[in-house]
Amino acid sequence: MPRKVRQLITDLKLAGFFLDRQKGSHRQFKHAKWLGVVTISGGESDDAQRYQEKQVAQAIEQTRKK
Repeated sequence: MPRKVRQLITDLKLAGFFLDRQKGSHRQFKHAKWLGVVTISGGESDDAQRYQEKQVAQAIEQTRKK
């Protein structure tokens, strides 16, 4: 069962990411140790896409290594 978009956003915030900008349902999160942005699209109650889950997990993992 896929996770919800709100769960991914919570994971990012707990890992130290902050909302940089939002346009419609697209949110871009930044982190001091992460050079790029993580873009999450969809409403908070929508099911997250598999690629979104992978992107969030990789971004969080990379910030922990540095």
